Amino acid sequence: MVGFGLACEYGPVTAPALAHVYRPRGAALALLHSRAPELLVSGPAGTGKSRACLEKLQLICLRNPGAKCLLVRKTAVSLTSSALATYEDIVAKEALATGAVRYFGGSKRQPPQYRYYNGSVINIGGMDNPTRIMSTEYDVAFAQEAIELTVDDWEAISSRLRNGMVSFQQLLADTNPAQPTHWLKERCNRGDCHLLESRHEDNPRLFDGEGQVTLDGAAYIARLDRLTGVRYQRLRKGLWVAAEGMIFEDYDPAVHVIPRFLIPDEWTRWWTVDFGFTNPFVMQCWAEDGDGRLYLYREIYRTKRTVDQHAVEMLAQVAPLAPAQRRQADDGRPVPLRERVWREPRPRGVICDHDAEGRETLSQALGLGTIPADKRVLYGLEAAQRRFRRRGDGRPGIYLLADSVVSRDQDLVDRKLPTCTVEEVPGYVWDSAPGRPPKETPRKEDDHGCDGLRYLCAYREQGAPMIRSM
Repeated sequence: MVGFGLACEYGPVTAPALAHVYRPRGAALALLHSRAPELLVSGPAGTGKSRACLEKLQLICLRNPGAKCLLVRKTAVSLTSSALATYEDIVAKEALATGAVRYFGGSKRQPPQYRYYNGSVINIGGMDNPTRIMSTEYDVAFAQEAIELTVDDWEAISSRLRNGMVSFQQLLADTNPAQPTHWLKERCNRGDCHLLESRHEDNPRLFDGEGQVTLDGAAYIARLDRLTGVRYQRLRKGLWVAAEGMIFEDYDPAVHVIPRFLIPDEWTRWWTVDFGFTNPFVMQCWAEDGDGRLYLYREIYRTKRTVDQHAVEMLAQVAPLAPAQRRQADDGRPVPLRERVWREPRPRGVICDHDAEGRETLSQALGLGTIPADKRVLYGLEAAQRRFRRRGDGRPGIYLLADSVVSRDQDLVDRKLPTCTVEEVPGYVWDSAPGRPPKETPRKEDDHGCDGLRYLCAYREQGAPMIRSM
């Protein structure tokens, strides 16, 4: 028996003995019953949007033998710590334990998938490598954090919804709000996609059945209430708002945030560093193509670690130790940089914030010299703004590769603060405090990755002397 705590409309269940209770309310309940061809549930962080979507996929698979569903995000790797964790730990926990569903890791012919006892499947993948997932027809697709997708991604997914094993086909999606001019919001405004607004009161972990906040809810809401500016409006209030006084006005995640790709070795590499301990330390790896466009492809964005610890983490990414070298390092003997085998070209320059002690420590740990950043704020910002604008060929001069951060800082995640540069840019705004000249000084808040970006753009305006290796 399957108990979901609601009357379902998808037909009888003949599953193995299985008990799973889910009692949706608000937008989550409306989502489960909707048959709209395109359905977007939008709302602040922590309202249970993703769980509701995953519960619907599971319910459809259990009640429709042979159904084919798709779980997709802009990049496949970003599903691991988000939707897949929720699915396995909460939604399908009992089904996995009883064997009603099993995980298949994929093959040359088939993508990774969850296989149900009755022949239904949920395929898993990202639009950064769509070949395997887009060669199949589906009944329902769930696009998590759909704000990351492009119109082309959305329409490509929609075109595969014709499997015919369920009485309706649906492209289901969830998202935190973004700017009101985003193509997804405009699609809802036109009526092409049905929009459901999710709120914190929909999540039974945060609010009980009487609408009273729980202990977990009080702590979580308190964290969100400490947010400011556009992040407060979007992640606490669930509003589709633009950042007032946004510095990079031409920034569009559908344009500037692109899937990861193999960067050619002939492209020049640059590193930038913004020091921090209580605030995030940010080390960015950039590539520059033959046309002078910049691509952020890797970054360390962490708090509460020392400079030498960050250097070790970066070297592990670009020049890992061989087994014999690891034993040498374990014995406390340093491994000279010249003995490491680099996986990618060395940076032409390491451009750093003006912390003399930090620069010296970093230089010694990396075995690379450093260059002091040009700290003229407006000069750097104007250089960066020009790069965000589209050129004559329709492409901008700067790109941010999705999932560039090496590992997410869980403390920042818990505090709902940016965990990478991509998450900083929408809230990077001018300081509008009384007495401040308009559009001259950025607000000193959640700006650490944007500082590194600014340093590189300013440096590239002036030419580029070669770095001195130590």
